[in-house]
Amino acid sequence: MLLSAATPVLLSVPVRQGIPSPDWSGFSLGPLTVHAYALCILAGIAAALWLTLRRWRALGLDPEIVWDVVMWAVPAGIVGARAYHVLITDPAGYFGPGADPVDALRIWEGGLGIMGAVAFGAAAAWWVCRRHGVSLAVFADAAAPGLLLAQAIGRWGNWFNQELFGRPTTLPWGLEIDPASANFPAGLPADTLFHPTFLYESLWNVAGVVLLLALDRRFRLDGGRLFALYLVHYGLGRMLIELFLRIDPSLMVLGLRVHVWTSLGVLLLGLALFAVVTVRRRRARDGAAQAARTWYRGSAP
Repeated sequence: MLLSAATPVLLSVPVRQGIPSPDWSGFSLGPLTVHAYALCILAGIAAALWLTLRRWRALGLDPEIVWDVVMWAVPAGIVGARAYHVLITDPAGYFGPGADPVDALRIWEGGLGIMGAVAFGAAAAWWVCRRHGVSLAVFADAAAPGLLLAQAIGRWGNWFNQELFGRPTTLPWGLEIDPASANFPAGLPADTLFHPTFLYESLWNVAGVVLLLALDRRFRLDGGRLFALYLVHYGLGRMLIELFLRIDPSLMVLGLRVHVWTSLGVLLLGLALFAVVTVRRRRARDGAAQAARTWYRGSAP
């Protein structure tokens, strides 16, 4: 049917829609509040434990050692993660003018730094492995894919808290943030969409899990080399996200977010560790081959 000149034409302005943010961040059980952020962290820990136990059993090692490590490394990792966030990421938010240092204890409100978690957790794991007479490198290689899996799941806690998103974007997968949220940047229109950095990092980490498992199956990486590749993969992805996308408050060092430098340090540490272990393995193999040739010549009639 044709429209006549007298027919009213209603024009509507499309509303920008992207990935919605949850309108809740937890639920109550009597006097106890269960935060979605904490559930994501716990789910990540459970997934990492499951994958690490599978890999540990495949090596023919006692699974009780893994449980012992978990008992010490998880609490140490949480303390380290919070310490990294409070002392490195945003010290002014907790100790600056008008800040309340007690907020540093409100871990349920978000704010964990994975680099602190890995550092403190690794120290605890080293102590437990030493008690059991197990090489830390063996445990680190077994746990590396699980660490990335835990980080992939834990990142979704930022989605529930509507935090740590990226720059404004017009992409169809932009993230909606409640304009009433304290994290919504001032001065931007209420319908502004943001890069879902939690999703980017989660997908990057899942890809890393697949990559590490495939490389280990193909090349049997040991001596800490698989853990080294974990550091390289995570450090690279985190550095790029911090450098080009993240806009949340952070300590600045030489004009860049402090996480850019720490991520670069993690990446370089991983490369150095992989190179050192690989060279040592090659020298040991060449030395064994030379010794075998010498023995053969000496024993030949």
